[in-house]
Amino acid sequence: MWFRPERILSVAAPVAALLVSACGDRNAYVAPPPPKVTVANPVKQPVTRYFEITGNTAAVNSADLVARVAGFIQEIKYRDGDRVKKGTLLFTIEPEPYRVKVDQAKAAETGAEATLKQAQAAYERQADLVARGTSTQANYDQALASRDSGKSTLDQAHINTQLAQINYDYTQVAAPFDGYVTARQVSVGQYVGGTGTPTVLASIVQDEPIYVTFDVSEQDVLRIRAEIARRGLTEKDLDKIPVEVGLQSETGYPHKGTLDYRSPTVNQSTGTLAARAILPNTDRALLPGYFVRVRIPRGEPQTALLVPEVAISSDQGGPYVLVASKDDVVEQRKIEVGAVVDTMRIVEKGLAEDDRVLVSGLLRAIPGEKVTPQTQSAAAAPAPAR
Repeated sequence: MWFRPERILSVAAPVAALLVSACGDRNAYVAPPPPKVTVANPVKQPVTRYFEITGNTAAVNSADLVARVAGFIQEIKYRDGDRVKKGTLLFTIEPEPYRVKVDQAKAAETGAEATLKQAQAAYERQADLVARGTSTQANYDQALASRDSGKSTLDQAHINTQLAQINYDYTQVAAPFDGYVTARQVSVGQYVGGTGTPTVLASIVQDEPIYVTFDVSEQDVLRIRAEIARRGLTEKDLDKIPVEVGLQSETGYPHKGTLDYRSPTVNQSTGTLAARAILPNTDRALLPGYFVRVRIPRGEPQTALLVPEVAISSDQGGPYVLVASKDDVVEQRKIEVGAVVDTMRIVEKGLAEDDRVLVSGLLRAIPGEKVTPQTQSAAAAPAPAR
């Protein structure tokens, strides 16, 4: 079947016109809608501000157990690492020679008592005879001297008995306080205490309660003293100041205690003041030697504005948040941040209570450009990724 050229041209012209028209519609630019973001007003609530410091845990009591008498180790009455009570027997050092010395000293004391009794009787007789005029003063003086010498000998014998008993007691090495005993440094049958330097048998460490030591900067010391003066606190009140402690692996500050000591002077070389807290540590979660996070309240709770941590960004100029204006235009607002409270952070300066802070969709928001804000509670904002 043959088509005439003029027929083909008459059909192709409308089709070409239609295609050109369609292409023109496809290339027309349509501006995208403003990106959707989530905004929230800062949370206004009373919060306690804290001094946050790094500290170390330390044992309240720690002691080396040493041999105070010479002899062979006869018994070791504990297992390495045992937790023991005060007075628990730990080591026995060959007690028999010292028991004999106690008996010897007691025998000498008994003999001294008998000698004194005889001297006392002789003195009393001479005193009676001198009073009657039938004895000489020389005999009286000799009896008096013998009586006094007997008293001195008895006193010395009594002291020797006490010393012998003390040395005998030293053969029993007991725990001086509740705590953990370290691995023994001697063996059964080993001779100890025979040199000028005492032999260390083991060590014992008390961990309940426990100390936390830390240094406070001079600037913080000035602020603390000003707060103390403002509140009219006394020295006894300072011992009641709460101290909260957290391990590096823990969230928050779960361990509670009170201020126990503060140095009377500031260290000139470091510009810090040494302080110490004491914690009950009944669960024994803290061991001596840990690095810990410490915080101390700076005063009574005060009203503050808080925003979710996810809303805070930072650049070379410092921390900032993005805020949606009344016209839904994004503004970058420089802020001064404070302490963290759960998943929120205190904003000390830079925000007003009615500001709409972007808490979600921050990557789509550009300062100076419009957004489509959706409001939610700041407390419902997602926690920052860890």
